[in-house]
Amino acid sequence: MTYDVIIIGAGPCGLSVGIEAQSNQLSHLILDKGTVAESIRQYPLQMKFFSTRENIEIGNIPFAIREPKASREEALTYYRKVAEHYQLNLELQTEVESVAQFSDGLKVQTKCGKNYIGKNVVIATGYFDNPRKLNIPGEELPHVENKYREPYKYAFSRVIIIGGGNSAVETALDLHRNGADVTLLVKENDFKPTAKYWLVPDLNNRIKEGKIKASFNTTATEIEKNLVHTKDAAGQNTSFECDYVLTLIGHTTDTKLLKSCQIKYSEDLIPAYDANTFETNIPNLYVSGTVICGTQTEKVFIENGRLHGKAIINNILNKQAILEA
Repeated sequence: MTYDVIIIGAGPCGLSVGIEAQSNQLSHLILDKGTVAESIRQYPLQMKFFSTRENIEIGNIPFAIREPKASREEALTYYRKVAEHYQLNLELQTEVESVAQFSDGLKVQTKCGKNYIGKNVVIATGYFDNPRKLNIPGEELPHVENKYREPYKYAFSRVIIIGGGNSAVETALDLHRNGADVTLLVKENDFKPTAKYWLVPDLNNRIKEGKIKASFNTTATEIEKNLVHTKDAAGQNTSFECDYVLTLIGHTTDTKLLKSCQIKYSEDLIPAYDANTFETNIPNLYVSGTVICGTQTEKVFIENGRLHGKAIINNILNKQAILEA
């Protein structure tokens, strides 16, 4: 069949588009290479959201929890139940390879060989699967990791964390409280202003006490088996001993799918799209959620990305009405 809307990505923003389509009697299909809210599933096990619960609600379904900020597990349960409530049409564990113009609309081709046809396609793939790279020698060594799940693997080990944002701050405290010897290497002269405000004072106090080590204005230049070589703002070279290295420096939009669709994008990896309708330079092909922010990941979150679906579906309905007039 030909769907009115095919959505690539079953995260909160992709689900929001599906809910809008369903609510407006448009046939839809949501594809994801993982499961519902796959990116959230990969978050650290004990993570709590920065946004309060009402700001990450979708589909007018209350996020009914006691605490103001949801845990990873609570969010996974909530988004699954919302998808179930709306009986969204999901095809999971199905990775999309390309989207191409087709006589009846847009053809979505998957890695498993299935093809789907949509009159409209929405890319809502986010960025969590595409960690930023340091682009230094040794980054691919087996003791270097760019995602953090839980602390117990690192107990009684020397762990260097590279980064100064949310992930680095939260991970440093978690590792310290679970028996790791933690050193933070921060490129700037302080932690990022977007870091969780309730955690930064805690971390600063641990640094003052000498329980967590931190080196600011410090850039990693090379990683070896048990050493991280760095350079400071004055050009001085220093090496830090380690057993593990966590490069928690954020994420960027993966342009692989955008390229396959021939969507134009800027040097900052921001796709070309209409700010009112979210339609790209390819007719009837839209972007939604954090995929639109490129390297500027501080600008789009669930709380504003979840609103894109209404604008997209309204644009599709307006086009439909013009064709039928």
